[in-house]
Amino acid sequence: MCGIAAILYKTGESTRSQAVGLQLREMLYSMRHRGVDSTGVNIAGQHFGTDYVVRVVVSEDQGASHAIEGVRNAIAALGGSVVFINDFGRFRRIGLNYSGDLGKLSDSILSVKGAEIHSIGRSSEVIKDVGDAYELDKKHHFSKVNGTHGLGHVRLATESQVDITHSHPFWAYPFPDITVVHNGQLTNYHKLKREFQQRGFRFQTHNDSEVIAVYIADKLSRRRKLGDVLEESLDDLDGTFTYVVSTDSGIGMAKDRWSAKPFVILETDEIVGVASEEVALRRIFPDDVRRVEPQEHEVLTWNVSLAPRIKVRLN
Repeated sequence: MCGIAAILYKTGESTRSQAVGLQLREMLYSMRHRGVDSTGVNIAGQHFGTDYVVRVVVSEDQGASHAIEGVRNAIAALGGSVVFINDFGRFRRIGLNYSGDLGKLSDSILSVKGAEIHSIGRSSEVIKDVGDAYELDKKHHFSKVNGTHGLGHVRLATESQVDITHSHPFWAYPFPDITVVHNGQLTNYHKLKREFQQRGFRFQTHNDSEVIAVYIADKLSRRRKLGDVLEESLDDLDGTFTYVVSTDSGIGMAKDRWSAKPFVILETDEIVGVASEEVALRRIFPDDVRRVEPQEHEVLTWNVSLAPRIKVRLN
């Protein structure tokens, strides 16, 4: 079934102290009945003090210290320098300075035996694990992370396996600060994935949601507007889906032509929240706020520091 949620503060730089992590925790925990296999968030609008932050997890059959030393060496071999490493057991949060090609950096890190990349960002990071939102917070302390916007997901596995790797959100390898959460199923997933692989793209999972992230990032890399890219996705992605994407400057959502997956929006002049269920939004909107439910073939985007840009696609 799964549940998705996102929050964005519209007033830019002054919102970087907003408790986005805490609010996502409460939103996702209220929807734990929609999925207990895993929980994940992406929190954007952070100041790292480094060029990038990389989130890495190592497999259980590899020694974490040995694998992370391999990651450190891989970064250094490309001329990068590690500034800090935060330890979360099998997980590491690595702040680094690097001025080279991000694809080469990603491939080099992934070449380390047992290492997987959850995200690389200039101002955002993916934090995900098995269990519910409170279990995730107990391990990773994400409720203490502030930012301008973020998204999250609770998962009930239907297609791919139950593990950390296949948990949402999905980072668009190797593009920084682009992640997706998704409720639904793509029927043309294999075709799209093959097309991207033939162009040299690399995937870390067998989850169809990762393809959505790469699809969006690829088009945005050509200086396209997010709303236009999401509109195109309504024709290019087949299946039943509602998804939310986060970029360095905002969030957007798209809903398929069948409108089968529930989705609710509450919005004020300062903040917008979206979720699969209104119960999640009431954790951050205690007052009476008008409820909006996007319809079929609909796209909406919001930017930090900008008024929302709404685009509707009608058949």
